[in-house]
Amino acid sequence: MTKPTGTVDPMAELLIVGGGKMGAALLGGLLRHGRDAESIVVVEPLEPRRKELTEIYGVRATAEIEPASGTILATKPDIVATVARQAAEKGTERLLSIAAGVTLATLDDATGGLLPVVRAMPNTPALVGQGAAAICGNGAASLEDLAWAEEILGAVGTVVRTDEKLLDAVTGLSGSGPAYIFLVAEAMIDAGVLTGLSRIVATELAVQTLLGAATLLSEGRPPAELRADVTSPGGTTAAGLRELEQHGLRAAFAAAIEAATMRSQELGRT
Repeated sequence: MTKPTGTVDPMAELLIVGGGKMGAALLGGLLRHGRDAESIVVVEPLEPRRKELTEIYGVRATAEIEPASGTILATKPDIVATVARQAAEKGTERLLSIAAGVTLATLDDATGGLLPVVRAMPNTPALVGQGAAAICGNGAASLEDLAWAEEILGAVGTVVRTDEKLLDAVTGLSGSGPAYIFLVAEAMIDAGVLTGLSRIVATELAVQTLLGAATLLSEGRPPAELRADVTSPGGTTAAGLRELEQHGLRAAFAAAIEAATMRSQELGRT
């Protein structure tokens, strides 16, 4: 429906800049948690994607940044500062950035330093509502601003608060972590095939095993206790665990998380 000439859309309650995978994941999560589609506007430069977002989610999609009560920056890191500056100039009241490696100092430089800004490090399981994110705020961000960011990210998973100096470690652990688990899944499947299973059967069993183990972990018992429950003295699990320990599994994970953390620090400096 065409708007009458001269009409102006009211200020959006929430503006999502970027209609890609993470932006759409947040959008879908918010709608599932009861957010009104009419309260959300998505900024997306590609017209076919704008039409798709409107058809799928029922939100208004536009090519231009608009004033908003709150704005989510879900663009690629190299343009986040530019987008943040534009959003501030349009009068947004607070920002949430989910761009990896873009510091609060960079965002403050872009917005003038007086606008409440929350920086988040989410991960890709947010695409299926099982994300893990850490957040921190700039000097202008109040507890209310942090709670606002938690509500948004909580629609697609778990949220913790931390100091910005620890976000690189968060990146190394949970930001990059899904890829480590996918590699574990690949290794388990290949090993199953090596021991005689078909790839289809090995895949089904490995995926369900990882899902089941993660579900048990989510109930809150320590991993060591859960591992002990599965490990009988002199049994098959004990034999398998002995091999993993001898091949340096713990050291390999420690090295991977440390390397990813250091790389995140390097990217932040550039």
